Amino acid sequence: MSASNKILSEKPSELELQVAQAFVDLEQQSDLKAELRPLQFKSVREVEVNGGKKALAIFVPCPSLIAYRKVQTRLTRELEKKFPDRHVVFLAERRILPKPSRTSRQLQKRPRSRTLTAVHDKLLEDLVFPTEIVGKRVRYLVGGNKIHKVLLDSKDSTAVDYKLDSFAQLYTKLTGKQVVFEIPGEVY
Repeated sequence: MSASNKILSEKPSELELQVAQAFVDLEQQSDLKAELRPLQFKSVREVEVNGGKKALAIFVPCPSLIAYRKVQTRLTRELEKKFPDRHVVFLAERRILPKPSRTSRQLQKRPRSRTLTAVHDKLLEDLVFPTEIVGKRVRYLVGGNKIHKVLLDSKDSTAVDYKLDSFAQLYTKLTGKQVVFEIPGEVY
């Protein structure tokens, strides 16, 4: 299978072709062949994060997210080996529908899954996937700004603790919201 078949975009960029080639290489050399063969992605965005590092956000179609979740931890590890000094994150490509106005001609009601809040919440879950979100807090600052504090499950802390800064930067770039990730310590 060629690398261009892994991309659902009509005009793929150079980075998307590199990621697609990495997918094909992993498919041919690993025991993940059956799981990786049907997987495709829509696009790849490279985001600059602190310390000169970069993060690769791979956007996948929503229906195939379940198939990605089955192999995501191993696939992320292998792609991070192929792209050193970059963190790899898989996100579902979700659509936000505008709020219906008086003059809009929408005949159907807007589904809850297409609202801005729901899409941003799902994006947050996709971002930290191997771990679970155990709590969320919103801190209101004096100037009217908000900081979202997200508490992650401590059992998977070794898998994501080095990526927390990248997660925060990536979420801010994609949504415009300030977020702080924390892993709560054990309470004795």
